[in-house]
Amino acid sequence: MSDTTQLRFGIDFGGTGIKGAAVDLTAGDFASERVKVDTPEESTPEAVLDIFRTMLADHPDITGPVGVTVPGIVRHGVVGLAPNIHPAWQGLDADEFLTRGLDRDVHVVNDADAAGLAEAAVGAAKGRSGVVLVTTLGTGIGTALLHDGVLVPNVELGHLEIDGRVAEKWASTKVRKSEGLTYEAWAKRLTVYYRTVERLFSPDLFVVGGGVSASHHKFLHLIDIDTEIVPATLQNRAGIVGAALLAEN
Repeated sequence: MSDTTQLRFGIDFGGTGIKGAAVDLTAGDFASERVKVDTPEESTPEAVLDIFRTMLADHPDITGPVGVTVPGIVRHGVVGLAPNIHPAWQGLDADEFLTRGLDRDVHVVNDADAAGLAEAAVGAAKGRSGVVLVTTLGTGIGTALLHDGVLVPNVELGHLEIDGRVAEKWASTKVRKSEGLTYEAWAKRLTVYYRTVERLFSPDLFVVGGGVSASHHKFLHLIDIDTEIVPATLQNRAGIVGAALLAEN
C-alpha cells in the first residue's frame, strides 16, 4: 500500500469529462482507480467545484495540495481563453476560488502543459535535454514546450494557421474521426503539421500523447519528419499525473 504522504490528488477538467485520481508521486502513476464524471452542460465554476468536492470526499486519506488542469490558458492561476468550458471561468482566479472552495491549496494548470510536465518528469521525455515538444492529439491539438525539462507555459501550437487552415481543425483526432480519414491520410496531415512546427522550433524530440497514443503503431511511423518522434508513456493519464506533480512542486 502506498505511503499516503507521497500521494496527491490530480484532477483533469475537460470540456466533456472531469477525471480524477490519487497519484503516487514516487512512482509517477495512479495510486487509485480513476474516477470520471461528465462535465455539466452548464460548467460554471460553482457546478464544477461541487464535483471536485465529491471526488475529494471519496478519497479522505489523500490530503495536501490538489492539482487541476483546465482546457484553456492559465497565467498565475487566472484562467484566460477557454472556449470549451463556461465563460464564467474566463478571468477567474481559479487558484484562489478553488483553494477557498475546497479548503486546501489548489494549483491550476493548462491541460497540455500538465501532460508535458508529466512526460518530462516520469514519461517519454524523462532525462531528455534540449527542446522537447509534447503534443496531445484529441478534440484539438494541445502542445507543451519544454527546454531542459523546464516548461514554457501556454504555447498553443494547435492554433497555428497552416495554408489558411487552423491546424487542430484539420489534423486533430476529432477531425480524423469526423471525416473518416484512414490512418495513412491522417498521417499525411500530421506530417504537414509537424514539419511546420519543426521549422519554427527545431526541437530535439516530439512526444505524441492523448488517448490515440495507445494506437501509435497505426500512424506514428507514417509521419515523415526529421525529428525523433515517440509515443507518450502515460497516454491519457498524463493530465492527472502532471496536475498532481505540479501541486506538490
